[in-house]
Amino acid sequence: QVQLVESGGGLVQPGGSLRLACVVSGTIFSFTDMNWYRQAPGKQRDLVARITSGGTPNYADSVKGRFTISRDNAKNTVYLQMENLKPEDTAVYYCNFRRALVNFWGQGTQVTVSS
Repeated sequence: QVQLVESGGGLVQPGGSLRLACVVSGTIFSFTDMNWYRQAPGKQRDLVARITSGGTPNYADSVKGRFTISRDNAKNTVYLQMENLKPEDTAVYYCNFRRALVNFWGQGTQVTVSS
């Protein structure tokens, strides 16, 4: 059974940092490209960052230079290090992977950037 469990969200002031983690089970993690998405209230769910099974990252323009995606295959975990957070980063963050055209999602973790 596939499971994705996110953690690490919270309330942070503008300019602050958070690290999100997503533990994955039910798939061969080391062979799986992983994604982080986010969804703000009233908006669509957008891709934030992606990391291939080989460790190559890609980022949305809005987070380049501030967010870093990484993975630890020994722990079946993908991370999203978020620096210099802005109010517009406020959203529910979801980790995701796709297998055979099927999307698998975690339950999400809330990130709120506010003074």
